[in-house]
Amino acid sequence: MTTATAGGAQAAPPADKRPGTTRTRTRRSVTGTRRAVAAAFLLPALVLLGALVVYPIVYSVYRSFLDQAGTGFAGLDNYRALFTDDTIRTAVRNNAVWVVLAPTVSTALGLIFAVLTERIRWGTAFKLIVFMPMAISMLAAGIIFRLVYEQAPERGVANAVVVGVHDSFAESSGFPKAHPLPVHPLKAGGGGSFVTKEPVRAGEPAGLPLVGVVPSRMPGDAAPAKAAAPSGDGITGTAWLDFTKGGGGKPNVVDPSELGLKGITVEAVKDGKVVARTTAGADGVFTLPASADGAVLRLPADNFREPYNGVDWLGPSLVTPGIIGSYVWMWAGFAMVLIAAGLAGLPRELLEAARVDGANEWQVFRRITVPMLAPVLAVVLVTLMINVLKIFDLVFIIAPGSSQDDANVLALQLYRSSFGTDADLGVGSAIAVLLLLLVIPVMLFNVRRIRKEGRR
Repeated sequence: MTTATAGGAQAAPPADKRPGTTRTRTRRSVTGTRRAVAAAFLLPALVLLGALVVYPIVYSVYRSFLDQAGTGFAGLDNYRALFTDDTIRTAVRNNAVWVVLAPTVSTALGLIFAVLTERIRWGTAFKLIVFMPMAISMLAAGIIFRLVYEQAPERGVANAVVVGVHDSFAESSGFPKAHPLPVHPLKAGGGGSFVTKEPVRAGEPAGLPLVGVVPSRMPGDAAPAKAAAPSGDGITGTAWLDFTKGGGGKPNVVDPSELGLKGITVEAVKDGKVVARTTAGADGVFTLPASADGAVLRLPADNFREPYNGVDWLGPSLVTPGIIGSYVWMWAGFAMVLIAAGLAGLPRELLEAARVDGANEWQVFRRITVPMLAPVLAVVLVTLMINVLKIFDLVFIIAPGSSQDDANVLALQLYRSSFGTDADLGVGSAIAVLLLLLVIPVMLFNVRRIRKEGRR
């Protein structure tokens, strides 16, 4: 078929428009770029991808079948070591704990923060504060939490809080490790207490000397000890630190430079019953009523109880949960921001319709908000799971050497097996392959989810 031109001549249609003919034009991409040009631009990226990703994977698989020296074929021995070596099995078990706990807790906190910050004025400021740890490197976060988890309450923030709360309900002892000398008029009374060797009598001041108290741990307002004056029908006495700096002094004698045991509890016991109780003053002097005449004086064990030093956060039993806590501190803000973005896109009329129909806030949250946020929650969970499988920095920095084996994870064991004092690149490569195999299902799930979302 021909078409007419302005001059009346018939112009033939293009060859690719004629019936029965084959197109001769070169196909172009959507952007109009030739395939050869596109391939030329992609080639540098493909070369880098092959050099930095594909080649290391292939070589790691190959190296995992060689022995420690890399010269002999080891077969599956390196993979067998992954399930027989106690250290590596601990790392696998800890990785399972990490994968279950860390993403779940971070996502749950992110969801809670995102929902609650929608209802407060200063929600943006709160989100900024919660997200701020993301700006800190893993190295810096590890150093911070190594200090937070310090055992000494005066240095570790966590134990300072725990000890403060504990001491608010249970008063700590003022004189731990204090004890009498054999020449003192005191002896062990059982259960950590000390009692006088002889009953006390009215008009005869009693002496209760002790040693073993570090002078720096003495009460700040303790005064120089004084010998108690006799009392008519009551019992008086002095409880003091029978120790003179620099030597000198006499045992069982109140010397001028010796301090009173301020606040120490003294009990009078008759026939196994406490008939009177008092505490010593700043100079160590105490007074008991006449009912204490003929009683045995006792210094109860509460005077010498070791002070509560808090929780051993970095001990074998708590080191992994403690490090997971530091990870949650960093990544809960990341989860919150992504979930808040998804929450902002929810149709408000649907939520309001549910409230109008009588649903309370918990029902709206559980039956509408969470199901509609399921794609976003899946993105956050999958991202954090992949991130957790590679965790290394926090464990390496926070866990002390004494409990690093208990906190071990696969990425850390990969480093230790490959570059430690007894390096075995065969085992290290096998661990790397295991990590790859663990990541692949998560990545496939993510790819499948993305494609499913794209088809909607």
